[in-house]
Amino acid sequence: MGRLGVDLYPLQSGVELARVETFGKFLGGSPANVAVAAARLGSRTALVSRTGADPFGAYLHRELRAFGVDDRWVTDVAAYPTPVTFCEIFPPDHFPIHFYRRPKAPDLEIHLHELDLPALRAARALWVTGTGLSAEPSRAATLGALRERAGATGDGTARAGAAGSDSAVPGALTVLDLDWRPALWDGTADDARPLYREALRYATVAVGNLDECEVATGEREPYAAARALLAAGVRLAVVKQGPKGVLALAADGTTAEVPPLPVEVVNGLGAGDAFGGALAHGLVAGLDLETLLRRANAAGAIVAGRLACSPAMPYAEEITLALDTGDASIPDHPR
Repeated sequence: MGRLGVDLYPLQSGVELARVETFGKFLGGSPANVAVAAARLGSRTALVSRTGADPFGAYLHRELRAFGVDDRWVTDVAAYPTPVTFCEIFPPDHFPIHFYRRPKAPDLEIHLHELDLPALRAARALWVTGTGLSAEPSRAATLGALRERAGATGDGTARAGAAGSDSAVPGALTVLDLDWRPALWDGTADDARPLYREALRYATVAVGNLDECEVATGEREPYAAARALLAAGVRLAVVKQGPKGVLALAADGTTAEVPPLPVEVVNGLGAGDAFGGALAHGLVAGLDLETLLRRANAAGAIVAGRLACSPAMPYAEEITLALDTGDASIPDHPR
């Protein structure tokens, strides 16, 4: 549930945006990419979002269907254009991103009263993002969806019966991707923190990098951040540490920490979404925590070695190959 737009990525690496001459057009937006990534691995996925009533919106519907993502809950907003995003590519670790989401992005016009609440209740997992909290009416819709999944009891208790019995997070799965994008908020991190705390009350899983964890909890040290996320109400905290790999702490005391896979970086954007899609797929499948993290880590590394985001999402056999060889630099697959 959340952000959707068109990525216009330069086909030249190491060139500043003002000098780029050719671009590739791709489906983008973090939750949309997560849905694509999970679909590539065999999950049935759908997206709740909105586009402009324009040709780019029609393109996104076509792309979602081509990737196997159900688009029935993606609707048009006549008042606002479909957003586009540009990036610059300076490997291995500099990828400036430029959002064009003014005067307002359609995906922030998701209304609580328009949500298909029975579908939200029936889903085995719901994925929402911090960007969904950045403005109304998306903020109320995001919090409302989280509360609905939690049973509307007000105490963050989620329904049972969604994940496998061996999963680190038994019961219904509601994942909050912290997804802190300061350019997409009118306020500061201090303004956002109470909204993150409210959302964490109803989520069962939280995932974010160190910057995002600090915004949500005030803690930056990985173990302290993970413990703070658990204290806020989730049952699994996943902290991405960049070159140091990924750490996860579960409420039952289970801990896992795995290193990154080596990869020749082409474009680091989209790696987190590939990680997220593999994480969601593995949680629903009931994978044990270490296997879950290793496969999600490998998915992210594979996409970092490719140009685009959505079409670069790996298949299960590619993740297995990367783990077997210890190298995520796998040639891009034909779509």
